[in-house]
Amino acid sequence: MLSGKHVVMGVTGGIAAYKACEVVSRLKKLHCEVDVIMTENATRLVAPLTFETLSGRPVCIDTFSRTESWDVKHISLAHKADLMLIAPATANLMAKLSCGIADDMLTTTLLATKAPILLAPAMNTGMWTAEATQENLRRLLNRGIHIVGPDSGFLACGDTGAGRMSEPEAVVEAAQALLLPRRDLEGLRVLVTAGPTVERIDPVRYLTNDSSGKMGYAIAEAARLRGASVTLVSGPVSLQAPQGVERVSVISTMELYQAVTERCEMQDVLVQAAAPADFRVETVATQKIKKQAGQPMTLTLVENPDIAKAVGERKRPGQTLVGFAAETQNVLENAGKKLESKRLDLIVANDVTMPGAGFGTDTNIVTLIDRNGAKALPKLSKRQVADEIWDQVLRLRSAE
Repeated sequence: MLSGKHVVMGVTGGIAAYKACEVVSRLKKLHCEVDVIMTENATRLVAPLTFETLSGRPVCIDTFSRTESWDVKHISLAHKADLMLIAPATANLMAKLSCGIADDMLTTTLLATKAPILLAPAMNTGMWTAEATQENLRRLLNRGIHIVGPDSGFLACGDTGAGRMSEPEAVVEAAQALLLPRRDLEGLRVLVTAGPTVERIDPVRYLTNDSSGKMGYAIAEAARLRGASVTLVSGPVSLQAPQGVERVSVISTMELYQAVTERCEMQDVLVQAAAPADFRVETVATQKIKKQAGQPMTLTLVENPDIAKAVGERKRPGQTLVGFAAETQNVLENAGKKLESKRLDLIVANDVTMPGAGFGTDTNIVTLIDRNGAKALPKLSKRQVADEIWDQVLRLRSAE
């Protein structure tokens, strides 16, 4: 519950403004006080009366509107806020915030506040990936501003790709994490692996898998927010590293192996959520391989090193090792074997063929397995799964 907490929520003129209604509703159900500031363009998409009904408070739009109180509204809201939440945050809003422009009620309040700021970006894929937007994003992250999303999917304009505003549940979870931070991982050094690896065939082709990195990034973000010192070893993904997390970028499984084995002995907890390729091409062609006049082509594959096994062999007293088992059959049986053979303390098992679980989704359905038994979780957001994993890690460490 968020009793006693005050969120000032900005709504900008993106089509995702309709999602902001549910964000306000969810916050109010958590007993949070919410004031809404709308831009003029936002009022063309959702009526201010909607937010006034949901929040129980008047909506602010005009910096110079006359009110019954004598306070300077954008300053009083800036002081009252425990969190400034902007959902949706358009490319225009991000650009203004990056440059310190304050030309309306929302941007003047943002410039005046000392509260944490959380943005839920929403825009067309081309706008999100534009260098100007990405440069603004880097500046905002470096300034300590928090980001949730955006997700990938079908957009209102008809495009498919990154830029879709995160679902209201995920936005509220991110707000809760900032308003009620847990610091139970403080003092722990954590290494998390995430994403796929890429194995070259020739200069233009490669072998890889469908891992998006979302689960590993959620685990890293949760650990950092709960106070841990986090290193994230990541394969090639389109995600931004969580604020305050050291990111080590790798491409191939051999690079992942080297990055992890070099650092593993210094860590208190290792969570191996990456999906490394089990095989690589024995000989990578230096030039593009051409068709062979209809003749079949044979690739000779060799096994990559088993990173989880290598980490288990280096395990020192006091370390906690967490692995993942993404399976398509005999899920619990295969995960149990991996728990023993890799000297893991905890394994997160899931059937990647289930709807709402596995690669590329924003949700997951997992079973947490340790030597004391198994705990099946319902379908949760990957951020919620991350906190469940860390809760279980703490229980295992306290029982040692």
